[in-house]
Amino acid sequence: MANTFTQLYIHIVFSVKQRASLIQKEWREELHKYIAGIIQNKDHKLLAINTMPDHIHILIGMKPDISLSELVRDLKANSSKWINEKIFLKTKFQWQEGYGAFSYSHSQLDEVIHYIKEQQEHHRKRTFKEEYISFLKKYDVSYDPKYVFDIEE
Repeated sequence: MANTFTQLYIHIVFSVKQRASLIQKEWREELHKYIAGIIQNKDHKLLAINTMPDHIHILIGMKPDISLSELVRDLKANSSKWINEKIFLKTKFQWQEGYGAFSYSHSQLDEVIHYIKEQQEHHRKRTFKEEYISFLKKYDVSYDPKYVFDIEE
């Protein structure tokens, strides 16, 4: 679109179905590259990506030509299909339904990139569920705890 200028930075977070620890160190870098390719092919800019065994964090500079929900749908569908086609696991891989997305200003990018890169360190101190709930509270996102995760506690 001519004369359209945007600066949209979005931190996307979603988990493996039932928060199963399925993302393995042996192939996580390949997964990062595959997801980076999807993001670049959609004309967005990947700023940071990192996975834990049960979830993923992605920071992008987003173009306004498709909706965030479309982008996340494509990321999840294509990466699930890719993981399953590669037969990295003996079981079927799926992402959990839904996602979290949080916007940031340009001045916050270094802090968010550092946070994403240091996921392994953060999760020595708290679980993914604790991390995710803290995001929802920090950004004043209303939620019903029984719908945040798809497994029984």
